[in-house]
Amino acid sequence: MAGQQLGAEEEPSFSILGFEDLKGWADDDHQAALTVFRNTCGDLSAPDWSALCGMAAEAGDARQFFELFFRPVLVSNGTDGLFTGYFEPELTGSLRPDGRFQFPLYRMPPEAEQQRPWLTRREILTDGVMEGRGLEIAWVDDPVELFFLQVQGSGRVRLPDGGHVRVGYGGANGHPYSSIGQELVRRGIYQPHQVSAQVIKNWVRRNPREGLDLLLVNDSYVFFREVNEVPADKGPLGAMNRSITAMRSIAVDPAYTPLGAPVWIEKEGQAPLRRLMIAQDTGSAIKGAQRADIFFGTGDRAGRIAGRIKDPGRMVVLMPIQRAYALLPESVQ
Repeated sequence: MAGQQLGAEEEPSFSILGFEDLKGWADDDHQAALTVFRNTCGDLSAPDWSALCGMAAEAGDARQFFELFFRPVLVSNGTDGLFTGYFEPELTGSLRPDGRFQFPLYRMPPEAEQQRPWLTRREILTDGVMEGRGLEIAWVDDPVELFFLQVQGSGRVRLPDGGHVRVGYGGANGHPYSSIGQELVRRGIYQPHQVSAQVIKNWVRRNPREGLDLLLVNDSYVFFREVNEVPADKGPLGAMNRSITAMRSIAVDPAYTPLGAPVWIEKEGQAPLRRLMIAQDTGSAIKGAQRADIFFGTGDRAGRIAGRIKDPGRMVVLMPIQRAYALLPESVQ
């Protein structure tokens, strides 16, 4: 997940809004949001959330359900609103290596779990320590896409027979992540405002020898695990260990937004978005009360769209009524 936090953090403040204060609320597909809410609300253990989940299962009118049992709460901690996007990469690969598929996705070896930090990326890929151990999950045809799959942490490998292998984060070697984009800036190849994931990919492919060596600058190395319990037609697992849904699931900072809660999004920028999302994921870069990462789906098209998103706006959390009013200072209750 991408993005940065803006402004100085403060203690959170809360204000209750009306549904008429939510821009575009009446025009959304509330039924789509309710369907996604049902996917994870059963994992919410607090009594008020559990009761609402039970009512959600029987709700006929989705908009009426949200308006009747929730109140919109604007949570602020002194940071500006910032929306970014993320996606599930899809690589082309095979369960066996050949002349095309030469770059393996590895499971985590036992010694990497016991020794922290373990070997660097360069040592893992050049010293032969992984060979002949049966740790390969699949082989792919593009080392650059594999590098960015490690950055993303999960994805799918499309096989020659049309099948898929879905992989998730399986651990890391314990070394800190080093930005390849910053390294290109340091070498004077690009200015900071020019760097993006696509720019990096293009440069590495145009300069294959230097490019592969550039990727080794990042000492961090991510291992994978197979995620067989998720069907290919479903989204990847989020932080609630349930499949997330394109354009209805967001990653949030759970210090401010409860996982599983509905969240109204008012994203500005070139493609404004007014939509009821469900907070079903988290991310290391997603910090602050007004910070969210929007899940755009699987594959290259989703990745291109997600990579362009870095927009201002605001997010409003829908809370159970009593919980919402309990957040207010006593002087205004």
